[in-house]
Amino acid sequence: MTPSLAALDTLQLVALAAALGWASGLRLYAVLFIVGGAGYLDWVDLPAGLAVLAHPLVLAASGFMCAVEFFADKIPGVDSAWDVVQTFIRIPAGAALAASVFGESSTAAMLAAAIVGGTLAAGSHAAKTGGRAVINTSPEPFSNWTASFGEELAVGTVLWLAFAYPVAALVVLALLVVLMIWLLPKVWRALRAIARRIGAAFGSGEHTSP
Repeated sequence: MTPSLAALDTLQLVALAAALGWASGLRLYAVLFIVGGAGYLDWVDLPAGLAVLAHPLVLAASGFMCAVEFFADKIPGVDSAWDVVQTFIRIPAGAALAASVFGESSTAAMLAAAIVGGTLAAGSHAAKTGGRAVINTSPEPFSNWTASFGEELAVGTVLWLAFAYPVAALVVLALLVVLMIWLLPKVWRALRAIARRIGAAFGSGEHTSP
């Protein structure tokens, strides 16, 4: 175990809170399982507020849901339905996890972390959900699989950086936020165009029907 992974200083706490918020918007259950597993194996010293994630029962539950999400996210159409349902889970969970990082700090620090974590979770979730809806208009599944595996790789990388190289993690997260800001309007326009085409198709069908 390297010294940088042995204990968390303030910078790592900030990086971890931001990483947990952002990653929860993409793969909440993977986040819970990875962080809990790292704590259970003593790879990292988890903040007190996150220590419960290393409990065997919590690990079993998060591991099961991680496996369910892994397969659901690889099936076009199912992934979008899954994302819609997860809207009500990922965002508040991202806020709660970020706040839990500062569970031993002041209430103000916890609230600030929750605001940032929830916002990052909302942004990454919106980008993922909208992007997947656009990708699913393609009949082939390979672009869907590529996006899914790419998200999993991104989540694992950002979490690792948060523990090992917090400055790098914050830089990467800042770049990802810029990417989200650039991407979301494009995804929104693409979704609107798809909705208009669907509406036009239904409209023409009604006019031609006897």
